[in-house]
Amino acid sequence: WWVGFSSPPPPPKLYKSTNGARLRSRRPEKTKSEGKKIVCEFQQLHQFLKDQERLLLTQLADLDRAITRLQEEAVAKVSEEMSHLDTLIWEMEGKFQQPAGQFLQVRARRAKTLWGEGEETSPVSILLHQMLWFSFSPAADVTLDPSTAHPNLLLSQDGREAKGQLRQQDLPANPERFDFEPCVLGCEGFTSGRHFWEVEVGPGGVWALGVARASVKRKGALSFTPKEGVWGLEAYHSLTSPRANLRLNPLPRRIRVSLDYEGGRVAFFSPDDDVPILVYSRFILPNPPVSLSFPQGFSF
Repeated sequence: WWVGFSSPPPPPKLYKSTNGARLRSRRPEKTKSEGKKIVCEFQQLHQFLKDQERLLLTQLADLDRAITRLQEEAVAKVSEEMSHLDTLIWEMEGKFQQPAGQFLQVRARRAKTLWGEGEETSPVSILLHQMLWFSFSPAADVTLDPSTAHPNLLLSQDGREAKGQLRQQDLPANPERFDFEPCVLGCEGFTSGRHFWEVEVGPGGVWALGVARASVKRKGALSFTPKEGVWGLEAYHSLTSPRANLRLNPLPRRIRVSLDYEGGRVAFFSPDDDVPILVYSRFILPNPPVSLSFPQGFSF
């Protein structure tokens, strides 16, 4: 018999492998790339949101301005309607104070002037039109005060006409005289009642007329607004802030200025058709107002 020994198993074969190391080395690069991509996308999203925010804020500001403009236009329209209603009430009050016969009286000559001959007019239509035009008392006798006239204004000897000129006159620098604005005041002042006067304006140039407080500023620049105590009409514009264009066709060459002291109203009419041009209402006159003009040329 014999005894044998089995040979030991061969050792395992070893193979060189670099796949795991290669995967481990690529993983940080991919992570960095994804991180940069995410940061870039967030930056783009942030910029998009900022642009949208800026756009929406701009649109909101435009909308706010549009709403403000519409509100201002609505307020101006309401103020205009209120002034018109005040004028109608004022005129109707004056009519109701007249005797009944005179209130209802209709003159054929006036009807022909308003509507023309041959046109059918009803008493109601004529009565309504009469309510819209104010029957004034005799006109106030207004003359200009030379002691208040600016040196560039040349007054007539009777004090009823003024014209602008480039050359200044050598006049005393008295406290009553306007030294900056080309203005002149009337001699007469009013402390009560209703008054009116008519002014003929020149065909061109710059002119203005109306009433002002007796304490109106004489030295230096003057803001011609009701806040400064001036209620006027300047070349068919209102002396308000903001100014309003008055669409008149044709442009009247004579302007009727009326003052209701107790009622706190100053109105401007075209004497040709008695249509109100401009009405200031609801103001208080603590001092006697006087006629005010700063024309290139006008006469009473």
